[in-house]
Amino acid sequence: MFSVTLKEIVDEFQLEPVIDYDNLEDILIVASDVNRPGLQITGHFKHFDSDRIQVVGNVEFAYLKDLTSEERTNRLDDLFKHAFPCMVVARNLKVYPEMIDVSKKYGVPILISRDTTSSFMSGLISYLNVQLAPRITKHGVLVEVYGEGILILGESGVGKSETALELVKRGHRLVADDVVEIRRVSDKTLVGQAPDIIRHFIEIRGIGILDVKNLYGVGSVKVTENIRLVIQLELWDEKKQYDRLGLVDEYTDILGIDVPSLNIPVRPGRNLAIIVEVAAMNSRQKKMGYNAAKALNDKVLGEMSKNSESNH
Repeated sequence: MFSVTLKEIVDEFQLEPVIDYDNLEDILIVASDVNRPGLQITGHFKHFDSDRIQVVGNVEFAYLKDLTSEERTNRLDDLFKHAFPCMVVARNLKVYPEMIDVSKKYGVPILISRDTTSSFMSGLISYLNVQLAPRITKHGVLVEVYGEGILILGESGVGKSETALELVKRGHRLVADDVVEIRRVSDKTLVGQAPDIIRHFIEIRGIGILDVKNLYGVGSVKVTENIRLVIQLELWDEKKQYDRLGLVDEYTDILGIDVPSLNIPVRPGRNLAIIVEVAAMNSRQKKMGYNAAKALNDKVLGEMSKNSESNH
């Protein structure tokens, strides 16, 4: 299970604590879902998840306003004793004194956001989905080619980094070399990036480590990219039968998501950068509804059908 500290969230969204809390670094957020505790304030706690951040806005404050001070204290006490990570008050609303009292009593921080409730919640959920996403590490290269995130895999020394460098020279962008951290941020989306320590660096055997950002400029690199295609580079095997038409779509399973994939044989003289470029453009064409292999196959079958009819 992955986590993010409350201090990181405070810094990311520029939240303001209502009082000084010294435990923000120690509070770990492990749930990507967020809750508006309207029902809980009225006393209904069935299925209440105390791992979630609680967000309140105008609706909750309007309800609390109609209560007496004693009633507010009781309702808030019942809520805060469930020890959720924190409460965020949206729209920069003025916090009731009773909220501060129960916050101190149970050690649950109250934070202020200037954003609207829905805007803050959508931003927070998106942020948590990325930070808490299931993830794995792959040995490979991630590049962006014509807007397509392409993960290049293969045995060590097969030419992954050299291909990435040639693609950068041709105007495309490097995301990660050697180590690619992949996160599943939704049921359909994989996002890849490089570890912070090696971001924008690339290793070329015989030369050493290169800083791509400094060599080719900030336009040659990117921090993260959605993975839309996997290309597996492998040394050419004379005995192996390679697909020459591309009629059958192949996929690689990464964190439970099937990503379209290609196996590209490597031999001296093949320009892998151009092949990757064409693969990216062909992938985009397929998503737009055109498959060249199927179009050719349909033409051939059509001609065969015509010839068969004419012979009869």
